[in-house]
Amino acid sequence: MTRIIAFANQKGGVGKTTTAINIGASLAAIKKRVLLIDLDQQGNAGTGLGFVRAAHKQSVYGVIMGTENIADNILTTAVPGLHLLPSGIELAGAEVDLLDVENREYRLRDALKPILGYYDFILLDCPPALGHLTLNALNAADSVIIPLQCEFFALEGIRQLVNTINIVQQKWNPDLKILGVLLTMYDKRYSMTRDVENDVRNTFGDTVFKTVIPRNVRVSEAPSHGKPALFYDFNSTGAQSYLRVATEIVNKLEQGDK
Repeated sequence: MTRIIAFANQKGGVGKTTTAINIGASLAAIKKRVLLIDLDQQGNAGTGLGFVRAAHKQSVYGVIMGTENIADNILTTAVPGLHLLPSGIELAGAEVDLLDVENREYRLRDALKPILGYYDFILLDCPPALGHLTLNALNAADSVIIPLQCEFFALEGIRQLVNTINIVQQKWNPDLKILGVLLTMYDKRYSMTRDVENDVRNTFGDTVFKTVIPRNVRVSEAPSHGKPALFYDFNSTGAQSYLRVATEIVNKLEQGDK
């Protein structure tokens, strides 16, 4: 059974793409077959895995618009077991192009059907906006992971996203669930970080992952080398934290199946 997980937060700078890359690599490291789909026009997921956009023609844009076969647009990364469906420069116009497309809310869901069963996990890196691309991701997904930076306005932003998820559940995808809230850029030296953690855990309870992702230089450096943190510095605290989150994800899903 293929698990489809969207990484979503309409606020930028929360570590969403970094999280998607590193959880994808961590799941691959524990022998899961993983496809990461970059739905952000910036294309940072591809860059973080060592791809130069100009060097390949593959793009998620044609797949969503129905002009391209999904299998023809998947790239093999340097991480064993991890594949990438990259963003393309055309994706910048997707929000407008989808306006007049039939079943525009389900384009991604329908495009994924030919490869369901081939992967254990399909991870969707959403853009930092609640537009048609994010809506497509939420309609295609079984669950959502919300990366949340430990800062003052964190809860304010997450409430807007949760409201959007509730609307998606009511109108389009009743099976969608919040798999977890993941605290990122965690720095225990600051009281604000601890205050945000307490607020988030009091609000969302067990939905919040036990593992937090610390501020870590090696995690920050890894994308510039085109590698996930796990393959850049396996022993770094950031890499090990993402590996623990991947294990939590698997355990949460297995418990949900019982």
